Amino acid sequence: MAFATISLIPEKIEFVFWLAIFIFCAYVIARVCTGKYFLHGFCVSLVNCVWITSAHIIFYSSYVAHHADMANMGASMPLSSHPRLLMLIMGPLFGAGFGLVLGLFSFIASKIVSPKAAAQ
Repeated sequence: MAFATISLIPEKIEFVFWLAIFIFCAYVIARVCTGKYFLHGFCVSLVNCVWITSAHIIFYSSYVAHHADMANMGASMPLSSHPRLLMLIMGPLFGAGFGLVLGLFSFIASKIVSPKAAAQ
């Protein structure tokens, strides 16, 4: 998804892909983990934000060319003259925010999905 959001997936439908990824990740966490589902979901999003932020910083020119709203939002924020630095600071904040969402999805999925039986 890190590279797909740079230029392949239109900004307006990106949330659909993220929702599908969150549901899939929550299912896998609920199926494989034996506890602390919220924490696992939160940590997955924190790790995920590392490569997404890295990809967006490295391919910044292409990213803003396909995400005009993000470029406009960044122009009105502090550090607007250093957009890559702004992304570096905001990436973990977004990762933590999405971590709360994935953590919640994982917790809910743990109540719905039965865990995988341990191999003997």
